[in-house]
Amino acid sequence: MAIAEFKLDLFSALQELDFNYKIFVLEGIVEELRKIIVEQRGKYKRAATLALAIISAKEIAKLPSKGDVDDALVEYSKKGYLILTQDQGLKRRLQKPYLTIRQLKKIIVVA
Repeated sequence: MAIAEFKLDLFSALQELDFNYKIFVLEGIVEELRKIIVEQRGKYKRAATLALAIISAKEIAKLPSKGDVDDALVEYSKKGYLILTQDQGLKRRLQKPYLTIRQLKKIIVVA
C-alpha cells in the first residue's frame, strides 16, 4: 500500500537495485488487502484496490502463508527472501538483509 501512499513506482525503484529479483506476495497479504477493501473507506480502500490491481496486472506470484502475515514474512526472511517493508516492528524481527523505502521514492537494502 506504500506504493499509493508515497506515489512510488515500485518496479522502477527495484530496477535501480543492481541484482536479479523476482517479486512475490504472500497469500495472507492478498487476503488482508481484500479485507481492507470491504471494511475501510477513503485512502486505505483506494490503496488496497490499487495494490490488488497491480498484483493481478503484473501476475505477481503468490507464496503460501498461514496464520499471522508478519510471522510468515519473518520465516521467509530466514529462508533468504528479501522482504520489502515500512513496518518498524517487522524490520526489527527480519533477518538482514531486507528492503525498505527511503526518501519516499527509492528502495534500499538494509544489511
